[in-house]
Amino acid sequence: MNEILRMSMNEMAEADFDCSCGRHHSLPIKKIAIGKGVINQLPEVAAAFKGKQVYMISDNNTWKAAGEKANRMMTEAGFEIKNYIFERGKEILIPDELAIGRMLLEMPLDTALIVSVGSGTLNDMAKYLSSRTGVPYIIVCTAPSMDGYVADGAPLICNGQKISYVATLAYGVVGDTDIMKAAPMHMIHAGLGDVLGKLTALTDWSLAVAMIHEYRCDTCVKLVEEALQKCITNAPLLKERNEEAILYLIEALTLTGVTMAIVGVSRPASGSEHLLSHYWEMDFIARHKYPELHGIKVGIATPIVAEIYELLKDDLPAETKALVPRREFVEKLLRSAGAMISPKEVGIERELFYRSLMEANTVRKRYSVFQYAKDQGRLEEVAEIITERIYGK
Repeated sequence: MNEILRMSMNEMAEADFDCSCGRHHSLPIKKIAIGKGVINQLPEVAAAFKGKQVYMISDNNTWKAAGEKANRMMTEAGFEIKNYIFERGKEILIPDELAIGRMLLEMPLDTALIVSVGSGTLNDMAKYLSSRTGVPYIIVCTAPSMDGYVADGAPLICNGQKISYVATLAYGVVGDTDIMKAAPMHMIHAGLGDVLGKLTALTDWSLAVAMIHEYRCDTCVKLVEEALQKCITNAPLLKERNEEAILYLIEALTLTGVTMAIVGVSRPASGSEHLLSHYWEMDFIARHKYPELHGIKVGIATPIVAEIYELLKDDLPAETKALVPRREFVEKLLRSAGAMISPKEVGIERELFYRSLMEANTVRKRYSVFQYAKDQGRLEEVAEIITERIYGK
């Protein structure tokens, strides 16, 4: 029972066990390689496809970071590679109809394996393409920036709206800390923000259990909490690109993806903080503005959600009350790594901020502290208090 609690990150591939939560869990990912120098294991991870057509996707930044080396290693090992490199300047790559369509158009008919070299956007597009074509994919991680490397959802932009499509899990994950510690610091901050979001995500999950009797797997909760604690302890070292801190960060991000995969829902990793992030992003896209990185917005949203919980603390169920993180604690962790903490720093105006607090519960059908505050008749009060604290009267 729960042998996954005794496994290392790399041993979790193809985990299959009966859990104390009463369910049987399995992780169909074939290979996980996280650690120093593991990009050298890429030909071994992809060995089942040797001699077959491989479609490698990157952008001009990730090509320099890891794509060129991955291409050379696989070519020398006997793989047939077709590369497609998205060219972009300073703008972020938007995973919309144009990008997805272009990626599909460039894909060889006899592709046996997709290899995506990148982080959030390139991973999401590859897993979507994989799910629609039936061709497995491997992700070569280039930044510890988000938790979707081993998740089966693909948040994409369609008709200006952010929609999380059901996609597929990766065949293999290769995360080399030598590569990821050299990622732009902004992306490392994004990873930290995404990890700290688990503080409020787990609190939301507890609230949903207490209020609407939602299913929860305590094994998954324990896995996330243990990984989260390592990141919290080492957060100040991220600004120095400390290798151990980077390893704990990518392990936590990967592990929360594993927990999502084995329980089949995103509860272990995503709560009210993600609802705010998605709301802000959809507003920016609708106004043709480039949104901030997902994890940066999640990091900013997490202390805000923590403050909502603090304001409602006296009325919360006892178990949930015990999990509530303090706003100042989360902000201190973000500051210790040099990350942003205010919505004003990413261009979120007062009107958008207030509206997001009032309407975040509409982003997706999921019980959250926003719904709880609304049901208690206190959402408007809470929104006004927090908006005035950040933006003034």
